[in-house]
Amino acid sequence: MASSPPPHAPTRPQRTEQANTSQKAEKARAATPHPPRGRRRGLTVAAAGIAVLCAGNLGGGVYVALNADDERGTSGKAASRTQSPPTGVPGVPGGPVANVADERQVAPLRRVVPPDVLAVSRGGPIGRAEIARIGKLRRVQDVIAVAGGAVQLQGRGINTFAVDPSQFRSWTPPGTAKRNELWEALAAGRFVVSTAAADQLRLAQGTRYPVVARTVPQLEMGGSGTLGLPGIDMLVDRKTGTDMGLVPNVAVMVNAPGVDTAKLAGSVKKILGRDADVVNLHERRYQAPAEAGGRPGSYLDLYKEAARSCPGLSWTVLAAIGQVESDHGRNAGRSSAGALGPMQFLPSTWRSYGVDGDGDGKADIMNPYDAIPAASRYLCAHGGGKGGRQLYKAIWAYNHADWYVQKVLNLARAYAVRYD
Repeated sequence: MASSPPPHAPTRPQRTEQANTSQKAEKARAATPHPPRGRRRGLTVAAAGIAVLCAGNLGGGVYVALNADDERGTSGKAASRTQSPPTGVPGVPGGPVANVADERQVAPLRRVVPPDVLAVSRGGPIGRAEIARIGKLRRVQDVIAVAGGAVQLQGRGINTFAVDPSQFRSWTPPGTAKRNELWEALAAGRFVVSTAAADQLRLAQGTRYPVVARTVPQLEMGGSGTLGLPGIDMLVDRKTGTDMGLVPNVAVMVNAPGVDTAKLAGSVKKILGRDADVVNLHERRYQAPAEAGGRPGSYLDLYKEAARSCPGLSWTVLAAIGQVESDHGRNAGRSSAGALGPMQFLPSTWRSYGVDGDGDGKADIMNPYDAIPAASRYLCAHGGGKGGRQLYKAIWAYNHADWYVQKVLNLARAYAVRYD
């Protein structure tokens, strides 16, 4: 079974009524947990009207940034594009992950949407019609368009996205997505940077800095974290981005579970043409093993780290269960039987096996940093580390169905072929 395509969010499965840790999933697909996303390189970003444009980025990549006043921004194909609404595009699957009445309030994290493809325009806003066409590609589930450009901070060019914090947080690595303080700071008009930018520019949280764009606002740094996009080292909220003159809808991110991402990138490139750079985020050059300090940066990392707590248990078994149960966090809501979270624990079982995996003082059934280690703990307690027949029984304990065990084992073998 091939395992190269990214995961696909399943229809909420019917659950057994057994009081076991999790329940069935409706479909089996050979999909992968989103690979590590860290410092990446290799795309082009339109600049926001500054004199000296980005020739490089703090994450180590190379850029050819364009001035927003470049002639391609005022004439030709790019200039004729119609800006799409920032809150979503009619006809595009998915749409906003979370909606709030006041942009200054941040909605809670609802689900994780790992980006599979990133496209950045070199000639101006990406048109509404083009975004809608991308949304109609096979298996595309979510598309988000953001403003962006190259600005100057501390005398260095830095590529910046202007985003809605409530929506965009779901597109970042799990450890960043769950950090409410970052997104609240962004919603309050502060800027957030990548860990690399904070270190290299020696930025201090709570300090104001001049940001050179079409205007030169004094913005306060609200924090830093792994952003998970190649060469994008700074985020501001949409209002700040508009005030700075960032290019609207200069980039789109695409989530298309279960497809060949190389082919998806080619299809997006065909739609956008020569005016855009398209990046397949699953290419190895855009991957990093973990966040700074060794903290897992993706579901793939989390599965591998959690398996180490149970000698003999392969991380591929956890990845397979994570796919079947919630498609790696994409469908983590309450099931018909009451199971919750990325590993679909029943609350009664969670009380016995829940783990505070990230050391924040609480075991959160919805937090992948807690739920995945808890799944490892449950399997280990049922003999999952002994392999063979004992592993079969441990998976069966997770969900009392032989078809479920066979599906998990088949997917685990597919992950092993793909990643080991």
